[in-house]
Amino acid sequence: MTACPVCRTPGSRDFRTIETRRYRRCDACGATFLDPDQHPTLQEAVAHYGHHRNEVGDPAYRRFLSRLSAPLCRVLEPGSAGLDYGCGPGPALAAMLEEAGHSMALYDPIFAPHPEVLETRYDFITCTEVAEHFHQPADEFDRIGRLLQPGGWLAVMTCFQTDDDRFERWHYRRDPTHVVFYRAETLHHLAAQRGWTCTIPANDVALMQVPANGSGDGSTA
Repeated sequence: MTACPVCRTPGSRDFRTIETRRYRRCDACGATFLDPDQHPTLQEAVAHYGHHRNEVGDPAYRRFLSRLSAPLCRVLEPGSAGLDYGCGPGPALAAMLEEAGHSMALYDPIFAPHPEVLETRYDFITCTEVAEHFHQPADEFDRIGRLLQPGGWLAVMTCFQTDDDRFERWHYRRDPTHVVFYRAETLHHLAAQRGWTCTIPANDVALMQVPANGSGDGSTA
């Protein structure tokens, strides 16, 4: 019995097999995920990431990221300290938030493997085009929660899965490194499990806030 990697609910069901890739669905949180036995290896993922071209100064890429940065900046206090979790090779979002007056640390297990930045806590954490790569999403969100100050914010951008009829042809599914797909309800569910609030200020963007009277560690483990 395969438990949901997002909310840990046991008993996910077969959803669809496309070519040789087997996908499962969690009826508790609505997540769709690739069978864990079919996850890409680290070497396969790194080879694919090498094709990404996300330049810090690219105006189109910055406009894309502003869907997250604009609503996030509206809720942040001036001079907040943030962490770009899964920053990739071109941390444009971190540059944009520094330009807005916030300090930024970078972490990425491949492109910025700096474990020392995971030893402090932050006013906010960004996670853009990253959550779909998580092999163990529940563990990753628990870890992020522990890195947030009381009242801190987590900003997530990932393409929401909304149409089962288009799933086979969906460009997001066709990326071999994308192994889990979220709906808006999925992010509301994982936030509620941890005692966080969750709002959806724009398509494919979620802002979550941990309680102001405690840490972000609402682990469901």
